[in-house]
Parts: sequence; structure tokens; C-alpha cells
Amino acid sequence: MDVPEPTTIGAALDAAARRDPAAPALVEGRADGREPRRWTYADLADASTRVARALLTSFSPGDRVAVWATNRPEWVLLQMGAALAGIVLVTVNPAYRDSEVAYVLRQSRAHGLFVEPTVRSRDLLAVALGVAADLPTLHTVVSLDDWPDFLGAAGPADLPSVDPREPAQIQYTSGTTGFPKGALLSHGGLALNGRVYAETIGAGPGDVWVNPMPLFHTAGCGLVTLGALQTGGCHVLPPGFDADLMLDLFERHRGTVLLSVPTMLIRMLDAQAARPRGIGAWRLATLGGAPVPTELVRRAERELGVAVGIGFGQTEASPYITHTVPDDPHPAWSETVGRPLPGVEVRVVDPGTGEAVPVGGSGEICTRGRCVMLEYFDDDTATAAAIDGDGWLHTGDVGSLDEHGYLRLSGRITDLIIRGGENIYPREVEDVLYGHGAVAHAAVVGLPDEHWGEIVAAFVQPRDGRGIDVTELEALCRTALASYKVPRVWQVVDGFPQTASGKIQKFVLRDDWMAAHPR
Repeated sequence: MDVPEPTTIGAALDAAARRDPAAPALVEGRADGREPRRWTYADLADASTRVARALLTSFSPGDRVAVWATNRPEWVLLQMGAALAGIVLVTVNPAYRDSEVAYVLRQSRAHGLFVEPTVRSRDLLAVALGVAADLPTLHTVVSLDDWPDFLGAAGPADLPSVDPREPAQIQYTSGTTGFPKGALLSHGGLALNGRVYAETIGAGPGDVWVNPMPLFHTAGCGLVTLGALQTGGCHVLPPGFDADLMLDLFERHRGTVLLSVPTMLIRMLDAQAARPRGIGAWRLATLGGAPVPTELVRRAERELGVAVGIGFGQTEASPYITHTVPDDPHPAWSETVGRPLPGVEVRVVDPGTGEAVPVGGSGEICTRGRCVMLEYFDDDTATAAAIDGDGWLHTGDVGSLDEHGYLRLSGRITDLIIRGGENIYPREVEDVLYGHGAVAHAAVVGLPDEHWGEIVAAFVQPRDGRGIDVTELEALCRTALASYKVPRVWQVVDGFPQTASGKIQKFVLRDDWMAAHPR
């Protein structure tokens, strides 16, 4: 696949509208059965241009404007309008507490904020107005309930020229310690990543993407939104993830493509088994954002009859770095996360020396190319720690490249468990646990131990309310793993703490366990 020429998000929208103006572009995924709002590509371009002009009545190109809302069509229109206006969009997690949103707005020096008034009975508008009083740069707060009034502002007829190298978004990473860092992402990086991901998985005109990923994350507003846009697909946008709603939308709109984290697909498999829908048009599920158990791939293929793809990335890379392809020729593709995407370089280095390791050797995964962030916004120290002098982004993930150029993941450097001097990566243990039919989800962490330094602990969630015999799980691990990798602590849980994008928060499991078992 050739690497596309650099482009902006606005230019990608204009190209899509010229290519097939009458094709369906965006559909509101309603949960109440009412008729959804719909936009063709011509409609989407026209509506986004109107948003851009309205923005330019209050803001200037280069200003930063935040959006604090759940998935709704106005979010996408704001994304496209800001791109056309040369305004940097700051994406804010709607689950953020008061202090977190205040930090993001202050650190980004946001000039404006668009906010959904109420989310899950929480008055976000009141919070926004409250924090705005202490933020000198934030001069405009717009409730999305006042969207028609906002659009009524008459802006300039001519929109600014935008360069692909200019910033398009600031996305805040969901760190486990300290405050999140704002990854400043360019137009060219986001547009390229969405396009090459969609082309790698074989997406094209006629595909219907049902998107459960939060728009404040690069997977939702980047991979799906910009991937569907640049390959002529239709983007169906539910207000959030609900397994039954997702399946209903796949049936109602004849959905063909899904991007999700593994936990979402597991819930959809269980929901489909409980109440089958007519989802025969669904052809492909792509997974990322967390380790993908091989057993989940087999289950999706067996129970849904869909092909499965696996990707790997992080926000700072816009986000995808590697991906498998449908009908992948690699005999063990489901144990990998594929090969580098076009235009993306990957190497694996010794974390201590920075030197590349031999084929098959384990080390830190690094990536370079147009998709790498411009910087951590207003944080030179963090930027220098993440991107070296040769432009390589150090991901903090551990893996290896095989002889075919496929990447295998071992885990995060920070997740590494060291028991008596032996290195243990949680994913290896989790893959074994997922092979047991009664396990829906599993998470493995290291716990402090006076003798060994750390010991392995496994948290497991039963499938469909079944009971789990821990002795069976332990016996399974002993048949598949070296003895030092077998968990010594077992805990059956009803669910897992997760980020808004569906990643299990292992540090919460570890902290909660230690609080309940003081030494």
C-alpha cells in the first residue's frame, strides 16, 4: 500500500463530499427507536462548514476549544468544523471529575468549551461554569442544548488555509499516576492513521461502521470517524457502549465493521448468545486498546462468523502503530498485533542502551513517522522523555518482532512482575486463563512479597454468572506455565474497574487488594 500524501482533516472531508456527495456519512445511533438524524457526505461537509464559520465568530485559528460530551453527532460536527477553521480541538473525557476537567482546561489554555449539560444525572454545565470562573483564558462556554443558537452566528465566508503539519487536537492520556499529559496531534498524523487503518482492514464504500468507542479518544474520533470518512463508509454513532444496543444497531443498519476493545466484544458475544439478532451483514471485528486473548478471536469467528483483526497503538501515535489484515497469511497472526502500518516505522530496543535488539528479542517498542505527536502540549520535559533525538517515540510497551516483521506484545514495562529475579509478563498468564470456558475476563498483577519481591495475583470474572473453581484454574496454569508464573493469589470478582475506553485499570485492583490486606 502506498503512503498517502499529507492532508488535513478538512481536506479529507471535502474530498469525500466531492467523491460521493449522496452517500450516507453519519447516522445517529438512537437507543429509543425513534428515527435517527442522518447526514450524507454533502450534508456533513455543509454542516461542518457552518460550524467552522460559527466558531470563527468567537475564536481565531490556532485557538484551543474543548468539547466535554458523550458520543453525539454534534461532537463529530464540532470536530470537522474546528478542523476547517484551523482551531485545535481539546477532547475531554465526560467521566472527568471537577478537578480533572479544570486541570485539562487550564493546562491546554482552552479559550472555549462546548459541554453536554447533563451526563448520567451529573450537571456538567454547572461544573463547567464553576471552573470557568478560575480560568482566565476560557472566555466562552456553550451548552450543546444551545447548538441551534450557536449555529446562528454569522461567521466569515472564507475559511483559513490549514497545513497538514499544524495541530488538530490535544488528547489527554489516561495516566495511572499524576496528571494526564496532553498529546498534541497533527492534521496529517490523524488523517493518515485513520486512512491507512481503514485501508489495511479492507474497508470501503458500502461499509457501515457501528462505533462504540468514545469520541474523546483517538480510536473513536480518529480511527473510525476518519477511517470511514476517507474510505466512503457510513458511521453509525450510538451514544455510548451498551452490548444490546450495539447488536440492535448492527441489525437495524446492517452494520459490517466494528472497532472495539476486547471487553466490549466479549459483552456483545454474551448478549448475542442470550438474545440472537439478525447480524449476518457483520463481516469484521477489529480489536485493540488492550491485550487480545487468542480464545476471544476463536470465539468471535465461531459464534459470530466474522473475521477478526488486531491492532496496537497509543494516543501519542495517533494512535495505531501496527495491525493484522483480514485472512492474514501469518500462521500465528492472532498471537501478534500485526505489522507496521504504511508510513509507520517500528523498532524494538533494549530499554537500558537504546540499541535495537535482534529478531525475536524482547525490548521496548518504539515508533517513528508522521503519525507521532508533535509534542506533549506545553511540557518540554515530558516530550523529551518520550521522543528521542532521532524522532523515535518510546511507547513504554514491551514486545518483539518476529522474522516476518510481525509484532508481539508482552505488556507494559510498568506491568512487569519480577518474582525472585524472574521476569513475568501478565499477558502470558491471562492468555492461559482465557482458555478456561468459565472465565469472562481476567487481569493479572504483581503484589509485593517480603520473600520473593513480588508474587503473581489473578483476578477473574465468571462468564454468565457461572461459578469458578479456582483449583481448576490453578491446575490449568500449571500445565501451561512454568511454576514461578502460576498465580499465588486468586480473587473472583463481579467486574473490573475500567477507563472510559474499556481498559482494565490494574493499578486499582492492586491498590484495592492491598488496602483490604494490610501487611
